[in-house]
Amino acid sequence: MNALDVLRDSLYFFKRNLGQIVRLCLPLVIFEAFLQQVVDHATGPENFSAISVVVGLLVYPLYTAALILLLDARTNGETPRNRDLLALSVRLWPRFAVLTALNTLLILLGLSLYFLPGLWLMVTLAFGEYLLVLRGLGPLQAMKQSLRLTRGHFWKILLCILCVMGPLWLLKGATLAVYPEPQNPLIAVLIDSGHSFLQLFTSVVLFRLFMLISESPDNREGTA
Repeated sequence: MNALDVLRDSLYFFKRNLGQIVRLCLPLVIFEAFLQQVVDHATGPENFSAISVVVGLLVYPLYTAALILLLDARTNGETPRNRDLLALSVRLWPRFAVLTALNTLLILLGLSLYFLPGLWLMVTLAFGEYLLVLRGLGPLQAMKQSLRLTRGHFWKILLCILCVMGPLWLLKGATLAVYPEPQNPLIAVLIDSGHSFLQLFTSVVLFRLFMLISESPDNREGTA
């Protein structure tokens, strides 16, 4: 397994299932961007960051859990209905929201400590969402197990994340250069929705890495 193979396989999967991913996730992604714009215009700059995180906790767990369930189902040759995936994601929302909140707080704290601790946490906690959704672990258990699974794979995971997020960061910067703030609210929603939707490809890449690493003989024995 190498990073190029993971990215190639993930891109193939994303393109092949793009239609269902759009129908499943894009409405919620747009709704999240709309809520962020409402918050942006209804609160002062000093309150926006905190409330923005709360908005993310309300919506992000729903479409991300649904996407993870879709990835798992399609990997097993199943074709689930979107409404069934969303119903399952609603049931998972409380635990997923707690996990997202813990991950966000830890990563932000790590980034504030000269950046590198936050980068390390971003990588080592990357499998927590998959462990919670697919293995039924609680938030703290999922974080602990993610730390164990990612051990020895840090650079490979980081490389895959940067290969996806690097171009997206450049694209976001170029978009802001063309449409500088303050932006028209409609344009802002479209830009944020497009950026967030493209970020879903990161979830596909990490899912591929998670399956490869968790199904290796050493890790199967460790979880038995």
